[in-house]
Amino acid sequence: MVTIKCGNKTFTNIQGILFDKNGTLEDSEIFLRSLAQKSARIIDAQIPGVGEPLLMAFGINGAYLDPTGLIAVASRQETEVAAAAYIAETGKSWFESLQIARQGLDEAEKYFQTTASSLFPGALEILKNLSSTDLKLGILSAATTSEVNHFVQTHQLQDYISLEMGVDGNIGKPNPKLFIQACEQLGVAPNSTLMVGDSIGDMQMAKNAQAAGCIGITWVGKPDHVRGADVVINQLEEIQIV
Repeated sequence: MVTIKCGNKTFTNIQGILFDKNGTLEDSEIFLRSLAQKSARIIDAQIPGVGEPLLMAFGINGAYLDPTGLIAVASRQETEVAAAAYIAETGKSWFESLQIARQGLDEAEKYFQTTASSLFPGALEILKNLSSTDLKLGILSAATTSEVNHFVQTHQLQDYISLEMGVDGNIGKPNPKLFIQACEQLGVAPNSTLMVGDSIGDMQMAKNAQAAGCIGITWVGKPDHVRGADVVINQLEEIQIV
C-alpha cells in the first residue's frame, strides 16, 4: 500500500487510483467541441432548426465548451437520450427521435475517429511514477470502453494502466456501483482507492462508494466544477508519492 499526498491532504494505505479520461488525463476540449458541432449539423440537416438548441444542450456556446456540460461529462447513452428529446419536440416519435440522434452521433464519431486529443501536461509522467509502485491504476470514464481502449492505445499507456473501463450500459456516473465494479475488476478495495476526476459526478460517485478519497482537478481553475472533492489540484504533478 502507498501513501499519496496532495496539497495539505494525505491519503494512507492506498491500493489503487482510478482516473477519469476527458478533462482529467486527456485535453479533449477541441475534440468534444468539434464532435458536438458536427453532430448538431448532421441532425439539423434532417430536422431543420434543431441544431442551435442541440448545441446549447451539449454545452457549446460559440467557441466555448462548458466543461460541466452534456457533451463533456455525460455518457454516450445519456447524450443520445438528451439529443432525442430535442428531436421529439418537433413531433417525431420517440423511437424515431432516438434513431436519428444515435445515427447523428455515430456519423460524427466516425468522422473524427482518427483524431487524437493530447494528454494534459504531466499526465504521462504521473502515470509512470505511480505505476512504478505497488499501486494499480485504472481509467474510469463516462466515454465508452472502446473509446477508453483507443485512448490508451493511442498514447501507449498499456504499461501503466491495468483497467480500461467506460460506460457501456445503464450504470453511469455518478452511480457508485460503477466505481465499485471498477474496483472489483482492478482487484482493489473501494476504501483503499482514490478517484481523480474533473466533475462533480466523479466526486459524488466515489464518495457514495466509500472511496479512500476524491481528488478534483480543475485545469481551468474553477473548484466549483469538482465540488465535493477532498482536495482540489490544478496540475496532475500535485499528486505525490510519500
